[in-house]
Amino acid sequence: MTEPAVRTQDRAHAEMAERTWHNLRVLLYERGDRRRAAVEALGMSFFRIRALRQIAAAADPMTLRDLADVLLTDRPYTTLVVDDLVGRGLVERSPNPADRRSKLVTVTKAGRAAAAKAERILDTPPSAVYDLPADDLAVLDRIAARLIADD
Repeated sequence: MTEPAVRTQDRAHAEMAERTWHNLRVLLYERGDRRRAAVEALGMSFFRIRALRQIAAAADPMTLRDLADVLLTDRPYTTLVVDDLVGRGLVERSPNPADRRSKLVTVTKAGRAAAAKAERILDTPPSAVYDLPADDLAVLDRIAARLIADD
């Protein structure tokens, strides 16, 4: 990934953006990382949790190819991950009626419950967010919503 071009007069703004991003990254990935809590609670790697969450969130059964594309990984590794999730009773694999060469993956009731548990854990803010004054929290909420909408 290349860095955006920054004009000299915009350097102070760019430095502030970089500092802000650094602080958010520290907050999210170092001080408030909920991934570890999810891994411990579900007893599987975070990558498997990501796969399960994707399958559970899908409106329709997913092909292994589609899942690999969403997870940004290769199909053989996706197959290993799905095999593990099948073995845990969290997803089911079935033939794809539209293409007999591919398989469809669907979440089970237990898988949906595990994905919901992961979402609850991941959605729990770090204590630093709870500790913000209401006015600051409102500003942060507005800014975060704007950043998400602009993406």
